[in-house]
Formats: sequence, structure tokens, C-alpha cells
Amino acid sequence: MMARLAYIFPGQGSQSPGMGKDLAEKYAAAREVFEAADDALGFSISRLCFEGTAEELQLTENTQPAILTTSVATLRALESEGAPAPEWVAGHSLGEYSALVAAGAFSLADAVRTVRLRGRFMQEAVPVGTGAMAAVMGADLETAEAACEEARQGEVCSPANINSPNQIVIAGHAAAVDRCVAVLKERWGKRAIKLNVSAPFHCALMMPAQERLAAELEKLEFNDLRLPLVTNVDAAVIRGGAEARGALVRQVSSPVRWLESVRLLIGGGAQGFVEVGPGKVLCGLVRQIERAADCVTTGDAAGLAAAKESLSGG
Repeated sequence: MMARLAYIFPGQGSQSPGMGKDLAEKYAAAREVFEAADDALGFSISRLCFEGTAEELQLTENTQPAILTTSVATLRALESEGAPAPEWVAGHSLGEYSALVAAGAFSLADAVRTVRLRGRFMQEAVPVGTGAMAAVMGADLETAEAACEEARQGEVCSPANINSPNQIVIAGHAAAVDRCVAVLKERWGKRAIKLNVSAPFHCALMMPAQERLAAELEKLEFNDLRLPLVTNVDAAVIRGGAEARGALVRQVSSPVRWLESVRLLIGGGAQGFVEVGPGKVLCGLVRQIERAADCVTTGDAAGLAAAKESLSGG
């Protein structure tokens, strides 16, 4: 793989039972991260990752610290193996916290405690069943926005994740999302699939969570970043700690601008991407955005070893 790397960190949806277990068994650096996260949270997030059920891992206040811990453990294992350092970092939604740990903005302990609260606040912002999300297939942003506008009827419905040229996720009130799904099919012949999520993330319904999280983030000390980070909320490069805090606050109710973020990285000279953490969702999106892009995954010990070999030119 080419030398100029961006490390990218996954968000919710990348979790799976047993994640991180073989990394912790094989790499002392990964094991230390799980132990530190257990201490910071006051319960065993490592047990949840290694032995928890899919249902336990899907609870948002569990999902967020579990993915962050596994991602940072993967990062530390890569570093301990001498993998080349990135020139940029970015993360998808929750993954922005992992990216900020990688960039030295705040500690693992602060990050893992904060995302546990973030998950709880997001879950509590909207009563269960009030909100919904749907993935729209093969529609561009303009089409998705037009369908959302037609479907609103005084309720919330808007693009939540702008993932790739042909994958946009919408979020809002359940009835409005249902109307939008129908409008997309009838008017544009586009298919949209309702997602099995516990809350309508990245839309105006998340404002109560955003306000609660802002108060928590205000308590944390943010360092300036050792590496440039591309934010979700603006698809812009930042280096300052205060900018990072502000971006995390606004991120809660704003769309994830992943398509623009990846294009910005490629335009800025990124020649390869490393998905640091569980799953392979982001590499799939990167290839939808730029078919020729190099992207390697690191989801388990075997994947990490293969990634290290690829990154080292082996």
C-alpha cells in the first residue's frame, strides 16, 4: 500500500459478539486497552465484547463504549507491531471519538466514559418507537432531501448519514420516515430499507441528547491534535482541541458527511485507508466513493496481521 495513510474508525453497526477477543489474547497492547476501559467504566466492557450476546451489544449505551474500546485496542496493537503511522484520522459518528483518542485529543478513559453517556443520552432523547431510520439505495443527496421535504408534514425527516454516492440514511419521526420511504418508491423508483436501530440518530430529534452531551464535554480537557482530523459535521480538517469539542457537540443532531470527508482526504493526498476497529463497513463505503482506493481492515488478529504486511509493503 502507498505511504500516505488515513486511519478511519467505525461507528455503530460494526459491532459483533466476540469482537476484540483474539486481539487481546495475542497483543499485550490491546489487552491493556481493554483493562483500562474496564477500570474507567467500573464494569467489564471487555466481557461484554468477548462474551456478550448480539442483543446486549446492540443496546446503544453498550455499543458505543464497546466499539470505541475495540477500535483503540486495535490501534494500539497496530502501533505495537510497528505499522506505519497515519497522516490523517477520521471516524464515522461514534468513530470520531476513537479518532480523537488516536490524535491525542483526550484519554481513552475520558472517551469511553463519555461515549457510554452519549449512548444513554441518545437512547433517552426519543421514546422508543417514536423515531426511525432508513437506508436509501441508489439515490443521490438531492433526491433524498426532496423526498424528506415532501414527507415531513410538520415532523422531522432529514438525511442523517451521507455515506457514499449511492447510500444515504434518513432519520426522523417514524411516520415521516415511512412517508419518505413511500415517496422515494412512488416518485423516484428508489428502494429504502428501515433500519433496526434504537433511536433516530443525527437529526433534530437528538437535540435533547446534544444539550446533555455538551455539558459533559465541557467538563473534559481537550488537547490540540497530534494529527489532522476530518470532522463529520463539517467534512473539514481540524487541529485544535476546542474545535474538536465543538464538532462532537454539533455532530449529535447533524448529518454524518462521510462521502465529503473521504473525498477531502483523497483530494488532500491520502493514498490508502486503514479501517481500525471491528467490521469492514467503512472500507466498503470508501470503495463506493473511489473504486480504486486502497483500504485494509483490521477486525481481528488475522486481519491485523494481514494489514500490517500490506502496509509494510509485504
